[in-house]
Amino acid sequence: MPERSDSPGHTRWGRFAALIVPATVAAGAIVLSISNGALAASFAVSGQTFKVSASELRGEGFVQFGGVTRQIDGTSQPVAVTGIRNAQLFDLCQSVKAPGAPVVLTITAGGGGKPATADDLLIDTESLEGDVVFDGINIGQDASTLEGGPAGARGEPKSFGQQAERVNIKNLRQVARATHAGRFNLTGLKLKVNVGAAAKECF
Repeated sequence: MPERSDSPGHTRWGRFAALIVPATVAAGAIVLSISNGALAASFAVSGQTFKVSASELRGEGFVQFGGVTRQIDGTSQPVAVTGIRNAQLFDLCQSVKAPGAPVVLTITAGGGGKPATADDLLIDTESLEGDVVFDGINIGQDASTLEGGPAGARGEPKSFGQQAERVNIKNLRQVARATHAGRFNLTGLKLKVNVGAAAKECF
């Protein structure tokens, strides 16, 4: 089960992936089928994490299971793979901090009541916090049988998985290593490089 935070209604996923990734998966990359064709969702990640926040995420077709990301040198990192078939993100912010330098790249979108939207969204999640409501959730389902999320988004047989018809997350705070989407519509996109005292991340 996910680790509970001190505040009611909050869920911390920081150690979730490490608990559910089977040893047989930890040595390899995850390959998923997306949309109507077979597409490798695994790719060489930079190894650098980035932060994502949103005032609210509304999603249909949610799945989650253990996986790994792989860097170009072969280094693997356990993650919780989160899949959402259709998502709306209100007041989206994404930030990446340059290693060893006071420089932060930020991207904002989905403000003014016009949310950013994503289809077939897959996120390699390191940690996630927020006020979460699930509708029609199965917890502990065999990850190889998940079928509620993006097409083909499922894990290894006999590994832990969960899925829900709908998910609503308010005050989303997420640290991720990679994101893939069949389509990502960033309404009102603003990109900025912040230096020095202005180099602040999304949270």
